[in-house]
Amino acid sequence: MGTVVTIEVVGHGGDAPGRVARADAVGRAIAWFQHVEDCCSRFDSHSEVRQLSDQIGVPVPVSPTTLEAVQFALALAEETNGAFDPTIGAAMVERGFDRNYRTGERVSVATTEHATYRDVEVDAINSTITLHRPLQLDLGAVAKGLAIDLAARELRPFTNFLVNAGGDLYVGGHNAAGAEWSVGIRHPREEGALLDTLRVSNCAMCTSGDYERRSVIDQATHHLLDPRTRHSATRAASVTVIAPLAVVADGLATAAFVLGPVQGLPLLARHGVEGLIVTPSLERFTTPGWAHE
Repeated sequence: MGTVVTIEVVGHGGDAPGRVARADAVGRAIAWFQHVEDCCSRFDSHSEVRQLSDQIGVPVPVSPTTLEAVQFALALAEETNGAFDPTIGAAMVERGFDRNYRTGERVSVATTEHATYRDVEVDAINSTITLHRPLQLDLGAVAKGLAIDLAARELRPFTNFLVNAGGDLYVGGHNAAGAEWSVGIRHPREEGALLDTLRVSNCAMCTSGDYERRSVIDQATHHLLDPRTRHSATRAASVTVIAPLAVVADGLATAAFVLGPVQGLPLLARHGVEGLIVTPSLERFTTPGWAHE
């Protein structure tokens, strides 16, 4: 996933059985990130997402992980009228986001120029996905969140824990000081500065920012593309969402980034989550329940 994953479990380690149980749970939690990568990567030719692109028009059996990721992505695409669209993979390649972060290998698949999320069919009963036109799925906006949720599920019996995947995270219970977790939000324009700090517990928090990844072709192009224009979205500099699940926070942060504050805040409100949208001019827009330290 091109990010560093950090897991912290508070307590539960004084005796040998406690240490073993904690280590086993952390190992299972970390393994979920590799599992999601194996399912959802558009860079790995052996992943389920890439296998779909090789079998156009054919119902392809997939794992529950891939099925869940695609189902959620398609639902969000439908709700946003395509402002969020998991078939953005071809546009990502065009803009220079086509290299495997591990190997540097350039990857691509045959695509149809006007393919959209409407060309993807999910059969939940038979656990199959059918691509009706040549296209490349990009599940980057939901896969990391899903992996965080799966990892958090392994750690929930310990009550007090943190799963941090490159700044996208889930926090349970309290920190080592017995307080809610204190989480800083990176300033989108000032290196090393924080835009805000929040106290959170038992929730996920994910941020999408235009500073995260730049194209190797054009440094002015960032990775958060508007599927409708196939260019970098320009209505926001960063969006942070707090939600019960990381997959929800992850996907909604990306969708709200593309939509901008006028349409993005109502989207967050409909889902009952809290969010902060910062425009390129550093104007801040928040949901009513947003509270900082």
